[in-house]
Amino acid sequence: MSSAQPHSSAARAPAAFATTRWSLVVAAGERSTVEAERALEELCSTYWYPLYAYARRWGASRDDAADLTQEFFARLLEKQYLLAADRQKGRFRSFLLTVFKRFLSKERDRAAAQKRGGDRRQFSFDVEAGERRYLHEPAENVTPEALYERRWALTLLERVMERVRDEYASKDKRPFFEQCKPFLTGSDHAATYAEIAPRLDMTESALRVAVHRLRERYRVVLRSEIAQTISDSDSVEDELNALRAALRGTKS
Repeated sequence: MSSAQPHSSAARAPAAFATTRWSLVVAAGERSTVEAERALEELCSTYWYPLYAYARRWGASRDDAADLTQEFFARLLEKQYLLAADRQKGRFRSFLLTVFKRFLSKERDRAAAQKRGGDRRQFSFDVEAGERRYLHEPAENVTPEALYERRWALTLLERVMERVRDEYASKDKRPFFEQCKPFLTGSDHAATYAEIAPRLDMTESALRVAVHRLRERYRVVLRSEIAQTISDSDSVEDELNALRAALRGTKS
């Protein structure tokens, strides 16, 4: 398995995480706070595409999938669904899919689709970009559930990569990150240490140490990102296993 996939050998998470975005979302079902609203909006803006892909594979057209996803998030942000959050095993991933499936089951009637929108709060996402991504998804024999799980995992990994990239860029190390990123993704086309070291004006041994630190930082950020979507630190390892299974196309 490449380093870009959830990594079981990463150091165990600390016993107590700071308050997670997901725990704030759960709290939003009971009381509204600015922090909880922002946490929910951030999670939705990051993970809308897995739901869009699910709706498309479920059978909705591009426009209907966009409308359904928009309406679903509008209702979610209005907290109509949040009171059930604490019954979904503490995983935002599982909660989101469960309530989305219930939502879709009530929206099969085209007449209902025509009533969507109106004065509801609008949630912004790039439908055109989402559809381009969907057209490159695996064959139709992949179930909506499997596609959702895989897309959730890949979206999370993309977010982790962006966070690590931004950290290195903030330290004026963007060139190092871009040259060494293939060591995180396990790319078959990755250059060797001997090839990269001269480009960065580093010795090969110094580069190996720096890449080791990069990998360690990636693993820490990965676990941190996962922790934001679950309710307690003890579930991180289980969620890592679920993400690995989704990437392999197997059940966890």
